[in-house]
Formats: sequence, C-alpha cells, structure tokens
Amino acid sequence: MIMECTTHEQIINTVAEIELVYRTNVKPSQRPTVKCSKDAYKLFLESWDRDRIEMAEQFKVMLLNRGKKVLGIVEISTGGITGTVADPRLVLAAALKALACSIILCHNHPSGQLEPSSNDTKLTTKIKEAGKFMDIDVIDSLIISEESYCSLADEGLL
Repeated sequence: MIMECTTHEQIINTVAEIELVYRTNVKPSQRPTVKCSKDAYKLFLESWDRDRIEMAEQFKVMLLNRGKKVLGIVEISTGGITGTVADPRLVLAAALKALACSIILCHNHPSGQLEPSSNDTKLTTKIKEAGKFMDIDVIDSLIISEESYCSLADEGLL
C-alpha cells in the first residue's frame, strides 16, 4: 500500500497567508502629539464625517506611539441612531497592527447627550483590561458631538 504525501503546493493553496504590515506616508516629526483630551477631541472631530455625526453612532480608535504621537485613526464600526457594536478584538487588532503603545477610544452620540451610559463604561473597561495583556494602554475614552465632548479619563471614570 502506497500512501500519498501532501505536496507543498497543496498546502499553500489551502492555508491563508497572514502578513503584518504597517505603512505610513507621514514622517514621525509631522505626526500630531496628544497632550490632553482636548487635543484628541480636535483630531477625532477632524476625522469625522460631519454629515453623519448627528445621524449615526460611530466608534473610532486613535492609535498612539510611546511618545503619544498619532499613528492613525481607525473606524471600528458604524451603527444606527442609538448605538453601534464595537468588537474589542477589532480594536486590539488595529492597535497591534500599527504597533501602538496606547489608544484612545471614541464614539459619538447623535443625540448630542455626552453623558456616558453603563454600556459605554463597560465596553471601555473590557477593552482596557484586554489591552493590559498586550501592554496596550487605553488612556482615554471620549464621547463626542459636533459642539463638545466628554472624557472618561477627565471624569475619573477610566
């Protein structure tokens, strides 16, 4: 009885190739630095689609290097008028891919109400705890509107 061996070509065709890449066109000296929650709010607001900020809830993450320089902002999810689902695995996958040392979470409330809900604080805590295992620090979580913001760190809720 002769056994068939799996060829290298057969394996290549059945296994997904994973590639980790971080590309940027921005020189490190040109990246903005986040020194406070107001800096983060301004940068998030610049990245938001102003036509949707009062229409649909979105969740974004700011990725920071060790010097608190912004590596990028990634949109994690878009939902409806009253909520969106932000998967912590996607948040941390983005942070890992960009080699971020810390992150700032952010979502808008289309109603303009900036008070954090219990779901907001629970999700923030969940992501913060998960990030600890990978040495990724959640330094703030913002709730924003067109006119203002609430920082969970500034409010002592982080």
